Amino acid sequence: MQHLPARWKALWNPNRYHGWGKSRNYFEGWYFKIVSPCERYAFALIPGISMDEQGQQHAFIQRLDGKACTAAYHEFASAAFQPRPDRFEVQLGTNLFSEHRLKLALPELEGELSFHGNTPWPSKPGAPGIMGWYTFVPFMECYHGVVSLHHELRGHLNVYGKPVDFTGGLGYIEKDWGKSFPSSWIWMQANHLQDTKQACLMASVAKIPWLGSHFTGFLAGLQLDGKLWAFTTYNNARLQTSLDEPANTVHLRLKRKGAVLEIDAQQRGGTGTLAAPVSGAMAGKVNESLQSVIHIRLKEGRTTVYEGEARHAGLEVAGPVQEELV
Repeated sequence: MQHLPARWKALWNPNRYHGWGKSRNYFEGWYFKIVSPCERYAFALIPGISMDEQGQQHAFIQRLDGKACTAAYHEFASAAFQPRPDRFEVQLGTNLFSEHRLKLALPELEGELSFHGNTPWPSKPGAPGIMGWYTFVPFMECYHGVVSLHHELRGHLNVYGKPVDFTGGLGYIEKDWGKSFPSSWIWMQANHLQDTKQACLMASVAKIPWLGSHFTGFLAGLQLDGKLWAFTTYNNARLQTSLDEPANTVHLRLKRKGAVLEIDAQQRGGTGTLAAPVSGAMAGKVNESLQSVIHIRLKEGRTTVYEGEARHAGLEVAGPVQEELV
């Protein structure tokens, strides 16, 4: 009962920690992507907490080096995971993560960055985040949130012992919480869109368990010049997907109210292997690229609103995704 106020407030504030009172079969993690202004360095950092079905718990920080295509899993005692109940801020040992800054004390990354010009996913009455009304469904396998679609970085990090200025670089923050990742999913994200600034593309497609059956759920948003073009399961958008496996390319076509978003995401370069949650335990594996290229075309009626490529894109194609192609 003592955790009810924090859990209730988190329901309306997806960025915050949701695991108050949980002790088993639960995970929660945030995903921070940072790219230096010279674009030589691209990292993803994932702080989180894991509670398996037996109640064994630990905290972690995962690190993906998108250029070297390597990953590391730094494990901490669960007691080191200290979330704030009144806002998104997590202290994890001597590391700190929030929507406006991060502080790192890892062997390969050390220093502090602040975030400026954050762009949250808009909230509406009855729809506090990117999941819309699905946020309030109590039996979802996994919940998703977008903390900031796009922001600028300021500060320095020691990267493998070398000082690197990240000021002027770009960042992105999202999160997941629940029991397990889906059995299959496609996920992509990019901030470096050709011929435009302060832009972001995020899209995911997944097999969603639902009352003894399942459906293909999707969330996609293209942020351009201060406007968000959203295509989601709950806002009556339509989705077509296909996978060109020899070319390592995912094709998405989303349509809503006369607007059409066409996406061709091609995996390039290598990948790093990250741990993924299964019944709260970080027992799954997923390969993620931060070197992928995404071709984007947005049309409204007969007018092409935007067409171009995005670089330094994150891309995951996990599990038997053929089962969700529609």
